[in-house]
Amino acid sequence: MKDQILSARELCRSFAHNGGQIHVLSHINMDLYQGDFTVIMGASGSGKSTLLYTLSGMDRATAGKVYYKESDLVSMNEKQLTALRHTDFGFVFQQMHLIGNLSLFENVTVSGYLNKSVPAAEVREKAKELLEDMGISGVMTHMPSQVSGGEQQRCAIARAVINAPRILFADEPTGALNRHNTEEVLNLLTRLNSAGQSILMVTHDLRAALRATRLLYLEDGKITGELTLPEYKKEEEKSRETQVSAWLDSLEW
Repeated sequence: MKDQILSARELCRSFAHNGGQIHVLSHINMDLYQGDFTVIMGASGSGKSTLLYTLSGMDRATAGKVYYKESDLVSMNEKQLTALRHTDFGFVFQQMHLIGNLSLFENVTVSGYLNKSVPAAEVREKAKELLEDMGISGVMTHMPSQVSGGEQQRCAIARAVINAPRILFADEPTGALNRHNTEEVLNLLTRLNSAGQSILMVTHDLRAALRATRLLYLEDGKITGELTLPEYKKEEEKSRETQVSAWLDSLEW
């Protein structure tokens, strides 16, 4: 049985609007498990990104609890949450948010230096290993503006995992990429998951969703569907696509 690493209980998120409240997340109960590649899908405006941000502590829940290591993220102060993001959580976004006046190598090491328990020399060595593993060591001295979108996103993933996070949160990580770069980034995420990295990803892209070992469907701020899949294999992609498409059709995606 897989170990539970994060759980939400009665999680709600509302926003004030024109004197009223917009309820984006409504009493969500869910768990994340070690080693899963969990993907959240749903129509635009269903609350997918809000759920990811609330589960990771980047956004504050209006009500409910998010438990991680027996502590409630909702009750943590910003200093505690920042420390957690520097060590236990990694983040990848649609926009890479790389620092423009730093090289790819420097972008990765800067993140590694945030973990004060790791010596700087070890951080630099780990950054080199990651950039090589991700196929971009040849451009590690380049600035972000000098490389492709796919290379930027692979650098952003290296930055996100340099501190060996327990959970990698990814919000539409292929949303700004062309088909070729999307495939490269998805292959990388799949490889990380196969090596044991737990991932929670939000996407609207069926190709990205096929990499999941667990799919959750969000509708009007509620989880209305779940599908468990075996580990992704390229040779089984067509049958996997048929299965996932049928599941999404049943949810009127």
